[in-house]
Amino acid sequence: DSLLEGGDPFKVLADFKAYCECQEKVDETFKDKSRWARMAILNTARVGKFSSDRTISEYASKIWKLKPLAIK
Repeated sequence: DSLLEGGDPFKVLADFKAYCECQEKVDETFKDKSRWARMAILNTARVGKFSSDRTISEYASKIWKLKPLAIK
C-alpha cells in the first residue's frame, strides 16, 4: 500500500513492468532444459575471475586506499 498510495521515492516500481516481462522470458527459457543448462554453464564460465573476496580486496586497495591489517 505504501508504494501505491504513498509515492515511490526510490523508484521501486519504475521498471516493474519490464521486470515482469523479463521474468516471463526466463520462465519460458527454463522449460527448455538443455537450453537452460547451456546458458547456465556459459554464464558460469564467463564470470572469469570474479569473486567477492577479490572484489572487496580491489575496492579496499584501489578505491578506499586501505592497507590490509594483520590479525593476531
